[in-house]
Amino acid sequence: MTLEEYKKKFSEDDAVGWLSIDTELERLYPNQEPKHFAPAISYMLGGEYPLDGVSIYDSKKQTEHFHFVTYGFSELYYNEEKVNGEFSKWGFELTFRLKPFEEDEGNPGWAVALLQNIAKYVFSSGNWFEEFHYMPANGPIRLDTKTDITALIFVADPEIEKKQTPHGEVSFLQIVGITSAEFEAIKEGRTSVEEIVNKLKENNPLLITDLHRK
Repeated sequence: MTLEEYKKKFSEDDAVGWLSIDTELERLYPNQEPKHFAPAISYMLGGEYPLDGVSIYDSKKQTEHFHFVTYGFSELYYNEEKVNGEFSKWGFELTFRLKPFEEDEGNPGWAVALLQNIAKYVFSSGNWFEEFHYMPANGPIRLDTKTDITALIFVADPEIEKKQTPHGEVSFLQIVGITSAEFEAIKEGRTSVEEIVNKLKENNPLLITDLHRK
């Protein structure tokens, strides 16, 4: 897309990148209005949370689960200077699939906080994520919870392909919770993230995180 085409198609009021993400989600979840969490004060105005929003969709695929999608790692708003970049801002958005956890009572707000905390790390450190990266959560991924899920790996979302937007490429990286034992095995070089992903996919092709998994 040339700059002239961009200016003709969009106005300064358009959230160009946001619309690109929504197009993908409307394809996956036609006619579903997601729950959406947005910080009270945007990051651009001095708020503490870098992501402009996180949407949560209800998915019935494989097994009932929540499907989270972030808005903010990529260039969301009209910006003529970003047209035809190689990557849109950080070049990715995060997703997360979570099996309902009884203590959440249908409101897994902690997962939104987890995604915002990952964003704080990216925005403050300048380090970004790619497929098969991993990181510790420094405790249970859901705070104050008895769970073996204490670390995260990053994979390509099984249902959302990499997308070329007017601002550049955006990948959809899904975070997947792994156990302390799996994390130690990766750290010690006894296995790789890719090997763990392939093993998990045997019984869990969508890589849905289950806090009860041992």
